[in-house]
Amino acid sequence: MNQTPGMTDEPQQPPAEAGTEDAAPRAEVGVGPWEGELPEGSHWDPDLLADGDRRNVLDKYRYWKHEAIVADLDSRRHNFHVAIENWQHDLNIGTVVRTANAFLAKEVHIIGRRRWNRRGAMVTDRYQHVRHHPTVEDFVEWAQGEGLAIIGIDIFPDSVPLETYELPRDCVLVFGQEGPGLTPEVHEAAEATLSIEQFGSTRSINAASAAAIAMHAWIRRHVFNQPVHG
Repeated sequence: MNQTPGMTDEPQQPPAEAGTEDAAPRAEVGVGPWEGELPEGSHWDPDLLADGDRRNVLDKYRYWKHEAIVADLDSRRHNFHVAIENWQHDLNIGTVVRTANAFLAKEVHIIGRRRWNRRGAMVTDRYQHVRHHPTVEDFVEWAQGEGLAIIGIDIFPDSVPLETYELPRDCVLVFGQEGPGLTPEVHEAAEATLSIEQFGSTRSINAASAAAIAMHAWIRRHVFNQPVHG
């Protein structure tokens, strides 16, 4: 898309370079075993309390059970969904999932191939609902059944600026693959196709970067109530 976009609970770290024995040690992620009287509540994980919590989660979720974190997120997810086409095993999908988790999207939808590269997700897919659609037709039928506006993000002759478009509260933002972009089938099914204004020499930006911009545009409009100026 020209303009869109083994697992551990620890962030990936680059390998140490040769000759850096004297380099400062990396900061340890997370917290150690709980100190003091143990807290009460069904959301606490006894193993994490005993051994420490090294997961890449917010401090408020330290020592929480995985299912308790997901349940809390589910109680306040936003109304927008994110979808990305996956016909050529796009490496951007993991990053899109991670960003969708950061902005608390309702769900992420993978259209096409079921398998996708999870490395960029940094384990956030454990906390983010991900749904697979084998075909565009299946995805469109699902979105229409849910009453969601399909909003494509790509550069087409009929695209309108994201910056001045009134994003619906209940919608699914759809991104194509790096390079080919949205398929004609998604373009035809979309209520609108939006482009992101650029000011440099390049015609396009990375698909995962475009996804982050579009999601944040929804957040600004519907969480912070920032008006759109035409």
